[in-house]
This record gives sequence, structure tokens and C-alpha cells, in this order.
Amino acid sequence: MINKIYKRIHNKYSTLFKFLFFLRHLVAIFFLSIVLFLSIPHFFDFKKKDEIIKKYLLENYDLKLNKYDDIKYNSFPLPNLDILNTSNTLNSTMIKLDVQNIRIYPKLMSIYNFKKFKTKKIILNKNELSLRENQLKHTRKFFFESKNRIKINNLELKIFKDNKLLININEINFMNYGYKKNIITGQIFKKKFKILLNENNKKLNFRLLNTGINIDLAFNEIKKKAFSNGIIKAKILNSKLRFYFEYNDEVIKIDNFYLRNKNLSFNHNGLIIYQPFFSINSKYNIEEINIPFLRNLNIKKILNSKDMLKKINSYNEVTYKSKKFSRNIINDLNLKFNLKYGRLTYSKKFIISDHLLSCNGDSNLLEENPILYFDCFIDSKNKKNLFKKFSINYKKKNEPIYLNFKGRINLLDKRINFTSISMNKNYEASKEDLNYFKDIFEDTLYNGSFLSIFDRNKIKSFIIKIS
Repeated sequence: MINKIYKRIHNKYSTLFKFLFFLRHLVAIFFLSIVLFLSIPHFFDFKKKDEIIKKYLLENYDLKLNKYDDIKYNSFPLPNLDILNTSNTLNSTMIKLDVQNIRIYPKLMSIYNFKKFKTKKIILNKNELSLRENQLKHTRKFFFESKNRIKINNLELKIFKDNKLLININEINFMNYGYKKNIITGQIFKKKFKILLNENNKKLNFRLLNTGINIDLAFNEIKKKAFSNGIIKAKILNSKLRFYFEYNDEVIKIDNFYLRNKNLSFNHNGLIIYQPFFSINSKYNIEEINIPFLRNLNIKKILNSKDMLKKINSYNEVTYKSKKFSRNIINDLNLKFNLKYGRLTYSKKFIISDHLLSCNGDSNLLEENPILYFDCFIDSKNKKNLFKKFSINYKKKNEPIYLNFKGRINLLDKRINFTSISMNKNYEASKEDLNYFKDIFEDTLYNGSFLSIFDRNKIKSFIIKIS
């Protein structure tokens, strides 16, 4: 019975079984053919084809391959060529780019027919790129304008000015295709960052991860050689800022810079000149300020940054006008300060109601213990109203006061020396008086940080003691 069933099935499906057995051999032949197709190139000497590869990289990726150690063929996971330890230049700029491994994924038939050599993509692994600060814009064509697929793994970017390192960015990764298209990741100041670019590279979002820093940048116009202008909006910790910028090869112009947080808000316009010499011209208009917040500034840390102070050349003006019902004692402020090669010069004017306080002076911030020289005067038509600002009772009305005082103050060691003090042309402080005022000042006003001198309660206590 079983034999009859077997014969019946065999007779009915014999054609199918024959086809399946034939297909088994066909699959084996096909598999063997693929293995041979992928394995035979291992015996090729691809160095003999390097001129074709060089020409293709130059024409399609703007990458000039100058020298290399070896070219190896890999079958898996997809057929590719590894060009090892290469030295290259971005041809349109002749900027040097060292790549430990250029991995080329050629189209399948290109492996056997180099006359029609084409690639699917290239991957640059472990790269080093060193630039002068004015060369950065010239790399845009290679990294962001290529129409061919390219992936950058682990790029270290160093930017120099006058042979001194300005910034070092590590572990940069980027690709212009796939689900991670136009996403740049890396590390700066030992913090990881992420940049998102839009399709035409006119907008980007920069995030310094786990720091609260988020910056949006939009370019209004793109020229062939450089971006020219745009707008930046950012959130840095608890501060929000926005400004317009415009730049060329020599200057950066900043307009309508606006920053706001719970302690400070101001507008700013400025000009940063970086060719032929670096300098900054800035004008700040403070809208709101929390005076106690300024006392948290670490003056000592700033003064210890001698290398940074040497490099800054800046010309600055700060203005402030208090709101009508503000509790700040200062109604108007105009402060001008210039810093050049560590040398600070300043002039400032405070208006407290109708009372004027004016100072000017200078300091060499590069000294081990910087000394701030000052020449100041207070001009008031009504001494009673001036004292009232500090909640001090004074009986005489309409008594004018003109007080002039000169001296020097140590910014770190909490010491002050008065060289002269005079008032209303009828008083000139003696040497003993100057020492007395010095002691009261150091004990009452300068018993904390430098900025604590401007504490309202301390000023009140000082006035009471010397009155």
C-alpha cells in the first residue's frame, strides 16, 4: 500500500523534484561564483591602479592624494579598498589633511573595470586637519558641498593664529547621506557637542550636551567664498541672547545684540577686527542690572589670566539709565574703558539724582599685584539730598560739596593709598588725615572683594565714620 502511494506521488511530482534538485546545483554554482567574484581581487595589485584612484578622488571629492603606504582590498562586509596612512590636500585650497585610512566602496563592476571606475561612497577614518584661523571657510567645499557620499570618522581639527593654537576640536564625525545626514558630533573643551544642519547649510543648531547651551544660527546670504551675514539666537544656561552679524575677511560686525537673564539685560553693538591686528570696539546699553550679582565676579581669576589679557585690544563704552521706580541708587552711568596689551585706562561718570561722581585712571593688569590709579571728584549742590540716598540724616540744607580725591588701590591685596583729598577749596587733607581715611576705607569698605566696595550699606557706614 505504501509503495503504491509513493509511486503515485513520484509519478505525479517527478518534474517538480527534478527541478528542485537542479535548483540546488544552480544555487551552489551561483554561490561559488559570488565567492570567486569577491575573492579574486585579493590577488590584484591595486597600487598599479593608483593613478586612476587619485584622479577620481580629485575630480569627484576635491581630495588630492599625495602619498600613501598601501592599498588593500577587503571582501566584507562589502567590497572596499583601504588606502592606508595617507597625506592629502584639499585641492581647491591646498590645505593639508592627514587620513590614517581612506576606505573606498567602489561599484561592483569597477573592481574589474578600472576604466569605468566609480564609487558608492568613501569613508575617512582618523583624520587630522590643521588650519590658520582664516582658512576655515575654505574647507566648506570639501565637507559640505560635495554631491558624492562621504563620511568623516574621528577628525581632530586644530585652528592656529600666528603659530599659536586657538582651539582644538576632537572626535568630529559627519556624513552627508543616510539617517545621520548633516549631523556633526564631536568634543570641544572636553564637552560633547552636536550640530544639526539643514539641506542647504544656511541654518544650524549647536548644542553643547549636558551644559544647557543651545545656539541657533541662520545665514541670510551665502557668497561663493564665505557666509556674509545672519542671525544668532541662543540659550546659555538661564540666559537668552540674540544678535545679527555680518563679516568678511577682516571684520565681524555685531548689531542689536540683546542678552537677558534674571540678573542682567543689555543691548550691544560692536565691531571685531581680526586683520591685520585683533581688536574689539563695543558699546553696551544696560537696561536692567542686579547690583549684588556683580559681586560674584571673580576678579582674581580674571587678573590671573595674563596670557588672555595680553591678547585683548578693546575699546568699550557702557551706559546705563535706571528706570523711573528703580531702587538702584545710580540714575545714570557712563563708563569708558580701553584695554591694550594688558594696560587698562578708564573714565566713568555716575549721576545719583543731581549729584555727579567722576573718575578716571589706569592700571597695568599684567603686574603680579595690579595697582589701579584713580583721580575722582564728587560734585553735589545739596549734600543733604546726597546723604539721603544712603539713608543718612543731615540737617543743613542746600550745602554744596565738591570733593576731590586721588590715589591708588591694590586690586588683590585689599590695600589703598590716598595721595590727596580736598573739599570745597577750603580743606586739604594732611598726611595724618590721609592715613586715617586709608584705615577707615580698608576696615569698612575693602574688607571683602574689590567689587564689595560698592555695597550700599558699606558706603553708608564709611560716610558716617568720616563725617
